Amino acid sequence: MNRIAGFVLLFLSLSLTGCGYNDLQKYDEQITANWSEVMNQYQRRADLVPNLVNTVKAFAAHEKEVFAQVTQARSKVGTMQLSAEALQDPTAIANFQNAQSQLGGALSRLLMVSENYPQLKSDGAFRDLQAQLEGTENRITVARNRYIQSVQKYNTTVRSFPSNLTAKFFDFTVKPNFTVENPAALSQPVSVDFGG
Repeated sequence: MNRIAGFVLLFLSLSLTGCGYNDLQKYDEQITANWSEVMNQYQRRADLVPNLVNTVKAFAAHEKEVFAQVTQARSKVGTMQLSAEALQDPTAIANFQNAQSQLGGALSRLLMVSENYPQLKSDGAFRDLQAQLEGTENRITVARNRYIQSVQKYNTTVRSFPSNLTAKFFDFTVKPNFTVENPAALSQPVSVDFGG
């Protein structure tokens, strides 16, 4: 009887290797890791904002409305941390994306203000912050693209046979992906080239 039980266990373990369970786990973990990188890059951008605002303020004190918009947008972003568990909620993702878009727009307006101040454009600290912001925007784009690809791979596995049977049995569901209102804007970093 023990021998038969051993064969049954061996058969079951061999038949499970093609069921996709390990792939589903691996892809789900990749989504979590890639989302952490997206959050990391957004946090990096948010951390640059106060320094950029203070640098511009030193040269353009009368641009209070723009400073208020940037500060408000950064504050909103700072309170919106989207956990990996919340990635199942399309509304939470949309709210997060909206807050990030507002910050991006506010930063664009702030950087446009600097066009009126030639001495600001020549300031070394401002140029360094510009370069850091541009690099961060590029990193955000790369991190978002990696996240999108990992969700696509996971969702394909959840929906493909025979792994879809395993997904259904273990309650793996399709995850919503990162979207934007204007897809062309997704690949465009905030313009920070002032021609010095």
